[in-house]
Amino acid sequence: METVESIGGKSFVEADSRELAAKLAALSHPARIEILKHLSASPCCCCGEVVKRLDLAQSTVSQHLKILVEAGFVRFAADRQRSRYEADRQALAAVSAALADLVATCCARG
Repeated sequence: METVESIGGKSFVEADSRELAAKLAALSHPARIEILKHLSASPCCCCGEVVKRLDLAQSTVSQHLKILVEAGFVRFAADRQRSRYEADRQALAAVSAALADLVATCCARG
């Protein structure tokens, strides 16, 4: 379990906790959840396919995809004039496991 250290009266959260928080932040928008659902239902797709599915502007979908790629939940590959995206199921499973561990630890104390 992660600990919080106190140095000079200030708390510093361990790197694993910061990483988990950043990944959860990337999942904190409903459109990104829907994008992940769509990507998980197919081997891969282009941005335009996601735009059609979610009825959002292409620029909005691109920004959400960028956040998901940076967080490691989505893989990106350039395919000629298209950008192909696919869900990284291992990354999603790792965050799911980390969150389950957190919940189990918190509930065990209560």
